[in-house]
Amino acid sequence: MGEKQDPDKAYGKPAKYDPSFRGPIRNRSCTDIICCVLFFVFILGYIAVGLVAWVYGDPQQVLYPRNSSGAYCGIGENKDKPYLLYFNIFSCVLTTNIIAVAQNGLDCPTPQVCVSSCPAVSWTVATNQLSQTVGQVFYAANRSFCLPGVPGDMPVHQSLSQELCPSFLLPSSPALGRCFPWPNSTVPEVPEISNTSISQGISGLLDSLNARDISVKIFEDFAQSWYWILAALGVALVLSLLFVLLLRLVAGPLVFVLIIGVLGVLAYGIYHCWNEYRLLRDKGASISQLGFTTNLSAYSSVQETWLAALILLAVLEGILLLMLIFLRQRIRIAIALLEEASRAVGQMISTLFYPLVTFVLLLVCIAYWAMTALYLATSGQPQYVLWAPNVSLAGCEKVTMNTSCDPMNQPVNSTCPGLMCVFQGYLSTGLVQRSLFNLQIYGVLGLFWTINWVLALGQCVLAGAFASFYWAFHKPRDIPTFPLSSAFIRTLRYHTGSLAFGALILTLVQIARAILEYIDHKLRGAQNPVARCIMCCFKCCLWCLEKFIKFLNRNAYIMIAIYGKNFCVSAKNAFMLLMRNIVRVVVLDKVTDLLLFFGKLLVVGGVGVLSFFFFTGRIQGLGKDFESPQLNYYWLPIMTSIMGAYVIASGFFSVFGMCVDTLFLCFLEDLERNDGSLDRPYYMSKALLKILGKKNEVPSGDKKRKK
Repeated sequence: MGEKQDPDKAYGKPAKYDPSFRGPIRNRSCTDIICCVLFFVFILGYIAVGLVAWVYGDPQQVLYPRNSSGAYCGIGENKDKPYLLYFNIFSCVLTTNIIAVAQNGLDCPTPQVCVSSCPAVSWTVATNQLSQTVGQVFYAANRSFCLPGVPGDMPVHQSLSQELCPSFLLPSSPALGRCFPWPNSTVPEVPEISNTSISQGISGLLDSLNARDISVKIFEDFAQSWYWILAALGVALVLSLLFVLLLRLVAGPLVFVLIIGVLGVLAYGIYHCWNEYRLLRDKGASISQLGFTTNLSAYSSVQETWLAALILLAVLEGILLLMLIFLRQRIRIAIALLEEASRAVGQMISTLFYPLVTFVLLLVCIAYWAMTALYLATSGQPQYVLWAPNVSLAGCEKVTMNTSCDPMNQPVNSTCPGLMCVFQGYLSTGLVQRSLFNLQIYGVLGLFWTINWVLALGQCVLAGAFASFYWAFHKPRDIPTFPLSSAFIRTLRYHTGSLAFGALILTLVQIARAILEYIDHKLRGAQNPVARCIMCCFKCCLWCLEKFIKFLNRNAYIMIAIYGKNFCVSAKNAFMLLMRNIVRVVVLDKVTDLLLFFGKLLVVGGVGVLSFFFFTGRIQGLGKDFESPQLNYYWLPIMTSIMGAYVIASGFFSVFGMCVDTLFLCFLEDLERNDGSLDRPYYMSKALLKILGKKNEVPSGDKKRKK
């Protein structure tokens, strides 16, 4: 267990003793310069794409609705008119389905006008009002729902025939900047539209798009409970911090309790499977009676299923027991490393808050990509074409439909009934529009590469800080004053190219996975089992490749932080070192995963249970200042607290996991470099030396003083 292993030539030679090595190399040079230059050139191109998108894009097309003249509601000349009113909103439902309408930006083949407020009452033009003027019927009654520029002396029947004013109004509520009618509103008598279709149209529109009431209630709930949510997140932060810091005291007992718990769960599973198997065996229920069926639940009623589960659980139980017996020494080493990692985090408490830096950088990367993609998607000028509700009517054959038109000059006195100039889409001509797909692909590549680079930066910085802890012979005296900031500056100055190299390799694999997912989504309706099987194999292989590259990159960044070599050399050295100690790697990895899983379960579960009892009002006697607020959806702050607690716990435990991996590689290097003599002392803790049965020689003067 602790004895020296013969070097395995297949995995390289053990590291040799270097008298000048005292932790992370200070005198280092820039690595992977070519990849560094490529990364900076790519970033300049990414910035250029953002500038092009900003110049040609117009996100107002998404944020604000347009009226029939192409003007935006809520800004400019319509600043006081934020809502869009459809003259005949049911044309959206009658001409196409609601999903298609939503995908086209909620643009319907009916006149649209910006209004200051949505209609509050139901109203229909009466027969005796047709001979009156627009000013008498609309303007005098404060019905400002006609298109801009309609004169007040125009007869009402003329304005209706030219669709300059609405023939009816329904009580509506604003949703997504549009006025949508209430589901219980009185339905007017509208020609060629049945009451049933109108009722269905109203219900369908509101069911799909009326998010205003829900959003208001959600906003009210957050306004009522935000400070309690912050309190829950504070509890999660304290629990995560205490768990990490107290591992130095409870890591050993906790790991053994968790292992015994796993053994107990497997033992109960074996007992349960045996009982089910015995009962079904006595009944004579066999798979030969059932035969082959696609109903998987039916297999739970046959004895062979429970027998197979019994054998599987028994094998797992036996393997785990054998591992405990024969790998107990390595488990003790893993526990000692966990305790040492807890001490390292306690000495450098600032490392626990470094994920905040990573979070901010990731937020910048995602926000920049989202804004660039939005601007690119909205590049191009709006295009308007002639449209009529029924082109088969007399007089419409003389009009060429779908030809460009000016929305400011709507057709007047046309021979085609209902002819109007409507919005069709955005022009795809022009250099930017023709290259839109390529620019979006460039943006996606930039998103993946920058995100992976930011994550790599965090791993390398933390590795440099924790390596300086391990290679300090007299702790904490020899630990640098500002280990985290020193590692951050050192990484940015010398190893930006190496981080970009590793991030690029991972990015290419992730993009390949994304392409496969897209192809699989498109072919999901195909009934070819061979194609589905091949696609599943490809996806599985790429998933495994991505996991392996993440593992290799993580350890390569640790070696870069310590020795300052380029990415390829560091990845090779890390892989060879791990392969020379593969059993220790597996044991430490599984023990750490088990411990951190329990930690996340403890933090998230504790905050979730506490939030549930508090927000549902089940905690009594806390006084008026600590009463749970009255909420529309009590589950909303509970889920927010749980997700926030998971993010906080993941941030803390990611730092701890990086610390364990860094100390483990340093520990393996320490075993190969040193032998405990005066010239080559071990840097590991006394607990590890005791487990390994090793010790550092003490100078004769120190021995006399100890006596």
